[in-house]
Amino acid sequence: MKHVYILLCILTFNLCVAQKQPKIDLQFEKLNIEEILKLIENKTQYKFFFQEKWFEDKKISGNYTNMNITDILNDIFKPTNLNYYIYENNKIILTLNSIISENLPEDYFNISKIKEQKTTLSKTITPHLVLNENNYNTNISVDETVRIGKENAGSRKRNYKLSGYVTNISSNRPVSNLSIYTSDKKISTQTDESGYYSIILPYGINYIETKALGVTNSKKRIILYNDGTLNINLKDSLETLDEVIIEADRDKNIKEVLSGVVQIKSKEIKTIPLVLGERDILKVATTLPGIITAGEGSSGYNVRGGREDQNLILLDNGVIYNPSHFFGIFSALNPFTTGDANIYKGNIPSEFGGRLSSVFDIKTKNGNTKKLSVEASVGPVTSNLSAEIPVVKNKSSLVVGARGTYSGWILRSLDDESLKNSEASFYDVVGKYNHIIDKKNTIEATGYYSKDAFSITSDSLFSYSNRLLSLKWNHVFNEKHSGDLIVSNSQYKFNIEFDGPVDRNFDLSYNINETEFKLRMRYLMNKKHKFKYGISSKLYSVNPGNITPLDAESIIQKTKIAKEKALESAVFISDNFEINKKLSLNLGVRFSLFTLLGETNQRIYADNSPRNSGTIIETKQYKNNEVAKAYGGSEFRIGSRYFLNSNLSIKGSINSGYQYIHMLSNNTTISPTDTWKLSDVNIKPQQSTQFSLGLFKNLSNNLYELSLEGYYKISNNLLDYRVGADLLINETIETEVLQGKGKAWGIEFLIKKSKGRLNGWFGYTYSRSFIKLASEFSENEVNNGDYFPSNFDKPHNINLIGNYKLTKRFSLSTNFTYQTGRPVTIPTGSFIFNEEELVTYSDRNEYRIPDYYRLDLGLNIEGNHKLKKLAHSFWNISVYNVLGRNNPYSVFFVTENGEIKSYQSSIFAIPVPTITYNLKF
Repeated sequence: MKHVYILLCILTFNLCVAQKQPKIDLQFEKLNIEEILKLIENKTQYKFFFQEKWFEDKKISGNYTNMNITDILNDIFKPTNLNYYIYENNKIILTLNSIISENLPEDYFNISKIKEQKTTLSKTITPHLVLNENNYNTNISVDETVRIGKENAGSRKRNYKLSGYVTNISSNRPVSNLSIYTSDKKISTQTDESGYYSIILPYGINYIETKALGVTNSKKRIILYNDGTLNINLKDSLETLDEVIIEADRDKNIKEVLSGVVQIKSKEIKTIPLVLGERDILKVATTLPGIITAGEGSSGYNVRGGREDQNLILLDNGVIYNPSHFFGIFSALNPFTTGDANIYKGNIPSEFGGRLSSVFDIKTKNGNTKKLSVEASVGPVTSNLSAEIPVVKNKSSLVVGARGTYSGWILRSLDDESLKNSEASFYDVVGKYNHIIDKKNTIEATGYYSKDAFSITSDSLFSYSNRLLSLKWNHVFNEKHSGDLIVSNSQYKFNIEFDGPVDRNFDLSYNINETEFKLRMRYLMNKKHKFKYGISSKLYSVNPGNITPLDAESIIQKTKIAKEKALESAVFISDNFEINKKLSLNLGVRFSLFTLLGETNQRIYADNSPRNSGTIIETKQYKNNEVAKAYGGSEFRIGSRYFLNSNLSIKGSINSGYQYIHMLSNNTTISPTDTWKLSDVNIKPQQSTQFSLGLFKNLSNNLYELSLEGYYKISNNLLDYRVGADLLINETIETEVLQGKGKAWGIEFLIKKSKGRLNGWFGYTYSRSFIKLASEFSENEVNNGDYFPSNFDKPHNINLIGNYKLTKRFSLSTNFTYQTGRPVTIPTGSFIFNEEELVTYSDRNEYRIPDYYRLDLGLNIEGNHKLKKLAHSFWNISVYNVLGRNNPYSVFFVTENGEIKSYQSSIFAIPVPTITYNLKF
């Protein structure tokens, strides 16, 4: 409504207003507005006309001395949407939102018409004329009409801000990425991750609509008088959607400013055929461009030419150091409790730090706050059980999940005598509690633990475990400001117990522990500027290793490497800056500071000399918590997006960072016994800068998504190792490592179809990754100081994922993968020296193992779709490696009868059939 004008007693109107108002005294304590008005009526000659439903039952107090009635009412009505008009000296007419005007605008009769209407008040007054609201179209169908704010007679503003929160009333959770737009004025916005929105609308009547997947659409008539708040509650959408593999928000791939971002939803990957029937969100990630593994059964991930230790893997804001079971064949993350995973491989947000290549930001899903929900699966090797338990209805819930394997029992049941005493077992448990305290406060707490134990030989038992605890408190300060306070603790440890026939029995252990505090804030300054800022601090505690004899007969000497301790802190800020409708920037900076703390001894080596026991010139001792070494610097995160048209955008980014922690491994692929080392006086932090540029396109009303993205990355102080380096239980580890430069580049192509009977994606990556270890000392050089391919340099990588729905219950799925064989160093000849035959080797990683390719097929059978049934079932019948391809995992060489022979090992050299049954109720 633009204005509401009431024409009352026009002949006497001006005369009445001109009369002088008497001064009155008024005191009251904790009364609502209706009670205050009755008090005024009792003490004066004034009479009020109103509707009781306009008043809130809010108690207020006041003390007014020798004041006129207008000053008193202005103060009382200031925090409300009430206006008033004094008529005939002692009659006061209240209005909701609108004002009563004494004069009509000069052009009023050119805009709207006058109609006669009666207004219902709690006390009867003379019938009067009400003017129609400007632009009020009664033919437009809306869910409701809402009036916001109150009209101010002296205001000349033509635009006002409407803001609020959008909530799903079924789950009482915020609705993020909801589109809010005006159907007539082409103004739009969307909600953030907390469900908050803010939009600038013109004064008067606006028709706004909301739209998002999973919730009902709405349309409201908003009559805007002033700045105000409107909270919107939406219901779950009952529309049946086609099943998809990976679903992105509408247009998000072209609208989002950040580039190189992948979103995977765990519940939508169940149709992909995987080894031994295990749904695996991380394995699905490796089918997307730019993310590979060094080989089948590898537990690490290489993202855009980066090393395995350069990935920050987070579960509910806590770090997981080894996210795999059984050498990477299974993921350590329970698919039944895992929600979404956001993988940042290009423009990493400034809130994340400490790793150079990527961030896997994985969230555990929130539980059902209304009813108990249970999901279970039984497979040939593993079983899984999870439950969503309401604690306080519509407010809090608990998600628990447990998974384990019976592979050890299977091994011991085989006829092969060599496997009778073998063990290969693992389990993981996870629990998450979330509680909505009120609309401004939410808490989440997550606990996670996993353990693996395996013994393929009778004399060794290997075990490793992950532990994680995290707590997050989300608080909304006001309509613009919100934030999270996060505390987390993570621990990774392993143990090797060797009990052989000789007197060298030992027990070896290692662990790393980190505790992090993080404050993450969000500030919506206006439509053009959305800030994120905060601080974080992380305390590392590393036990590099202990080795002790298992019994008195063992000749192993007890050794304990001194503990390491360090503090890694950072401040960060970013601004999502919308310059205009086509161009947006995401400008971020992070300043990180790493301090190595005592108690520690740091060896100092002579300048211009290789590091060895003979070049140590002194050992510096540092007391407890004394700073032994400090590193730090600025990290820039700059991203941009420009719309070439409504369905095509170009994105670019610059991403730099520091990494202060290194993984020590001289294996081709990482193993559970790899250790982590903090930067110190002799080992510098890794550093890299990545440049990326890409095109993003949607076709056929967003049915197809296409992207083509290229990147170039340069790195410094990458850690590598001397040939035959001894990394376990080594007090002078700096003498075994080398640091050098790296470079990587690549092109990534992806086409994805998310809807319809046939859906899936095709991805192709061409990438190269090189490292250079140059030194003035020949013993510290590799390949004469020239660049050589890294262990995970695989130029060509092709993935095809498809799912075809035969009916609503039956679907076929396929997964095809091709990769160039990884680099390898091989023997090239032999020579005799001092009557001993020695082997010569090629340059490091000069050759390659055979290429890798694999085809998997699956049949998915849904249970019937009756509405009223106890549980929903799902069968998955799949065959992993249908072609029986003997893909090499590694190549090794042995000397037999004076002849060097090469062999290759494989993980799955034959087709592996799997039947898995899932039940949910």
